[in-house]
Amino acid sequence: VAVLPLMKNKENIVELARGLYQNLSYRHNCFWDVSGAIGRRYRRMDEAGTPFCVTVDFQSLEDETITIRNRDTMDQIRMPITEVAAYIDKEVNGY
Repeated sequence: VAVLPLMKNKENIVELARGLYQNLSYRHNCFWDVSGAIGRRYRRMDEAGTPFCVTVDFQSLEDETITIRNRDTMDQIRMPITEVAAYIDKEVNGY
């Protein structure tokens, strides 16, 4: 799982993303990536075989939701931050 704050120079976005990264890293192998454009980060994670990318953006600050991108289907869905760990558990482990 890669956690990608949309902008590395926006402290509140980085702080929210860092908290999510720490939470997810207890359960899964996680990557933290803040370098380059978001599209390049997605491609970099695709090449590394990372199944999910979680993006924290400006909307995340407003409503505490994130975008999660599936590497295999390229689908992107918006979900509450509180549901991310359970969603990844279900997708990876089947339950």
